[in-house]
Amino acid sequence: MREQAEQRLRELQQEFESGQQMLADLQEKEAKLQQTLLRISGAMQVLQELLKTDEAEVSGNSQVVEGEVEALV
Repeated sequence: MREQAEQRLRELQQEFESGQQMLADLQEKEAKLQQTLLRISGAMQVLQELLKTDEAEVSGNSQVVEGEVEALV
């Protein structure tokens, strides 16, 4: 009986260590994924700002052109 309990204890210890390693690996993957998502989010924000700036410039230019056309008429 004692030998079976000791054997089972060794098996459980191995499973526990394996589970701890898997958890550490998953936590590392999670951290890397969070960093990737943060970089993507930053890139998206930069592009959105560039598009807003470009849109404002186009809108501003069309107003200038309209004003020039009115001045010519």
